[in-house]
Amino acid sequence: MAQIKAAQVMELRKKSGAGIMDAKKALVECDGDMDKAMDYLREKGIAKAAKKSGKVAAEGLTDIEIDGNTAAIVELNSETDFVAASDPFKAALKDVTKQIVANQPKDVDAALAMKTATGTLKEDLTETTRKTGEKVSLRRFEVLKKDDGDNFGAYLHQGGRIAALVVLTGADEATAKDVAMHVAAVNPEFMTKDDVPEDRMNHEREVFKEETLNEGKPAKIVDKIVEGRLHKFLSEICLEDQAFVKDSDKTVGQYVASKGGKLKAFVRYEVGEGIEKKQSNLADEIQQELNR
Repeated sequence: MAQIKAAQVMELRKKSGAGIMDAKKALVECDGDMDKAMDYLREKGIAKAAKKSGKVAAEGLTDIEIDGNTAAIVELNSETDFVAASDPFKAALKDVTKQIVANQPKDVDAALAMKTATGTLKEDLTETTRKTGEKVSLRRFEVLKKDDGDNFGAYLHQGGRIAALVVLTGADEATAKDVAMHVAAVNPEFMTKDDVPEDRMNHEREVFKEETLNEGKPAKIVDKIVEGRLHKFLSEICLEDQAFVKDSDKTVGQYVASKGGKLKAFVRYEVGEGIEKKQSNLADEIQQELNR
C-alpha cells in the first residue's frame, strides 16, 4: 500500500471539498492515485466534479496586448508577489507582451530568442532578475488572430492575477469584453460540448452511473438520470452553455447571439495555476490528523 502524505490529502481536500479523513480514505483505497481518489469521492457523493487544476502557487502577473487583428495573452512569473508588484517587473511584462504581439513567436523558446534593443528577450529578463533580486521567467503565452468582422474582448482581474482574452465573430467590443469578464469569473474548460474529448465524456458518464447506482436509484431510470447529470455537468464547463454572469436567464451563447455575434475563441490564464507550491504549516496539522 502506498504511503499517503499530508500534502496529498491537502490537495485532494482542496479539490473535492471533502473532510480530511474522507480524503485520506479515498487515497488509501486508490493506492495514492489522485484522479482515482477524486472519482471515488464523487461516486460516494462526497465530491463534485473538479474543474481545471486550481493549484495556484507561483507569483507573477498576466497581461494582454492587442494590435489590430492580433492579440497576445502572457504570463510572467516571479518568486514573490512583492516583486510582481514592482515597477521593473511590470515594465518587463509590458515589454514582453508587446514584443510577442509584434513578432508572434511559436513557443517560449522562440520568444526568449527574439532580438531586442539590448540583446535578446532572455537577456532582458536576466537583467530584470538582477534588478529585482528574484528569478523572473516567461512561463507561457498565446497569440490569437481575428478577422476584420470579429471583435477582441480583454479583461484583467486583480491587477493581472487573472486574464481572459476572447474572440467573437460579429457583435461588438463591449459584448466581447462582457464575455471576457465572464470567462475570468467562471473559468470554462471548453467552448462547446462538441469540444469535450470523447474519453472525458465516457469517463464522466461512468462516474455519474456509479454515483447514481450508489444512491439506490431504480435501474430502469439510471441511464436517464445519468444523461441529465452529464448535461448539467457540460453546462458548467462549456462556455457556450454556461449561465451568463450578468444575466443568468441567458446562456453565454444566447447572450452573444442576441448581440449579433458568435463565440470563436477564448483563453484564460490564472497566475501560477498548475504549479506546485511549497506547503505551509497546514500540512503539519493534517499530518497530525492522519496519525491519530
